[in-house]
Amino acid sequence: MSDYRLISADSHFVEPPTMWAERIDRRFRDRAPHTVKNLKGREGEFFVCENITPMTVAGFFGAGVPSAELPEHNKRGFDAAPKSVWDAAYRIKDQDRDGVAAEVIYTSMGMPLFGLDDAELRAACFRAFNDWASEYCSYDLKRLVPLGLITLENIPEAVAELERIAKLGMRGAMIWAEAPADRPYDHPDYEPFWAAAQANDMPLSLHILTARQGTGANPGTGRGFLLALANLHHQIERSLSVLVYGGVLEKFPGLRIVSAENDVGWMPYFMYRLDTVQNRLGAVGGMKLPMRASDYIKRQVYATFIADPVFVDSLARYGADNVMWSSDYPHTAATFPRSQEIVAKRFGSLSDDLRRKIVHDTAAKVYRLN
Repeated sequence: MSDYRLISADSHFVEPPTMWAERIDRRFRDRAPHTVKNLKGREGEFFVCENITPMTVAGFFGAGVPSAELPEHNKRGFDAAPKSVWDAAYRIKDQDRDGVAAEVIYTSMGMPLFGLDDAELRAACFRAFNDWASEYCSYDLKRLVPLGLITLENIPEAVAELERIAKLGMRGAMIWAEAPADRPYDHPDYEPFWAAAQANDMPLSLHILTARQGTGANPGTGRGFLLALANLHHQIERSLSVLVYGGVLEKFPGLRIVSAENDVGWMPYFMYRLDTVQNRLGAVGGMKLPMRASDYIKRQVYATFIADPVFVDSLARYGADNVMWSSDYPHTAATFPRSQEIVAKRFGSLSDDLRRKIVHDTAAKVYRLN
């Protein structure tokens, strides 16, 4: 695999704990996200903000930590974070160590903020993050590829923020994994935003744990927590169904959607299911799409994965032109620092052409990387 330069289509920032208060609009400064140590008797450092469930910060930089050591690791604070959290130069060094040519970088702590109840506070948090992430990645925008955060209650403001971050050098944006039930993604209110994303060539990501109603998997809820984790990809299925059946992808053929960190093995069956319902019952529901539902998925929807043993069997239907490998660095599930070794082992049965697309070419195409 040394002949292939890996592009991770889904890695992560770990935002410095003081960043939000330092950069957020002044009127929200006393409500800014922050961290608290040893929260309610629980050892460790926790990310908190208003109605979101507190999250231990050490889990955001658990890459390479053996499983047996994670309970103790998760009690650590930001002072134990790798230098790459603070310094982009060290991020490049970690890429070189891992054999990675570039990373498309998502937020960490911005994910639970999608569940903030106050939309104005959420928008202010997202603007602060977008400024910080753009500055961090300006060190080397060829290898550090930032994605922004956009909230969609106020569409004119969302369009303005999308256009602003595009000018800052961001290559895409995260939106809700699933929109509010009373305003799903085929609602006409969103159309100016879809048009702006298409015009600015900004792929829109539906990342795990970012639905409007919250992460969908709040820790500490026992059996319910495990059930939620096992079914999180259903949020993405529902959103993609709305985007296809609601005619959004037909009306905006240049709009690209990325399913991020939801794996891909389920996608072929999902495409089959969309086609079957369309073919057998589409007329009953008044559907008038000129293409098969699965063709919209193949034309406009991409998906990232870390370790999905089923995906190789699915390539015949949802192929390497849509699938993008990710390292998830520096999160606990990350392949760092063994990405080259792990990719070689997992994809050894694939042809050079397929392997190159999955680990490099498709991400380079989607995010316009040279």
